[in-house]
Amino acid sequence: MAVHGRSTLRALFDDAPTPHIAHPPATHRRHFYVATDGSYRDEGGGLGAVIETRDGTRVTRVALPHTAPDNNVAEYRALHLGLDVLAARAPRSARVGVLVDLDRLAANVNRAALADAGADWAPGGETEVPRGSEHHWRGIRARIAGFPELRAASIDGRENPAHPLANAPEEFAHVNRGADRCVRPAPDHGVNGTAGVDEGAPPPSRAERAGRHAGD
Repeated sequence: MAVHGRSTLRALFDDAPTPHIAHPPATHRRHFYVATDGSYRDEGGGLGAVIETRDGTRVTRVALPHTAPDNNVAEYRALHLGLDVLAARAPRSARVGVLVDLDRLAANVNRAALADAGADWAPGGETEVPRGSEHHWRGIRARIAGFPELRAASIDGRENPAHPLANAPEEFAHVNRGADRCVRPAPDHGVNGTAGVDEGAPPPSRAERAGRHAGD
């Protein structure tokens, strides 16, 4: 459920479990949120992306027809597109929340973000990407490295705001005519009065417990 003054994407991100596994609640404090989706059909699919600031201001939407060899590859291509669009419209200092509906993709993004940050703890397992996505994964990795903080959440495809854009790109072609612009979220003054840092309490299930740290 969306909260007044909080974007739909942020609400989805806050409720998703992926970014909070072995991470402190601060991982849900983002400046920008990008939701992406890729669709695959024999007659052609599409790529969709929605970008919002934390205060709910829509930055842009993208809906492009696209043919991919399968749905997994389409998902990687959609995220590459979404991050490229975000990078052109957001300051390099932005903290970013990513929403996708492919669990493996979300896990790979978080693994890469932790590795780039030099975290002492990182999830195990090797990063495997679908055949045909190698180039786009390199592009995604470059965008991850370009932001100081980025985390991914895996959401239900039925709740993904980018889903209709990817599945009916011809019907949503008008969204691509939006003006190119850089939008900064409204200043967020937390309980400590620190501008730019959201000190609001995380959902109860994300509450940071005394004496516990990421990876405990």
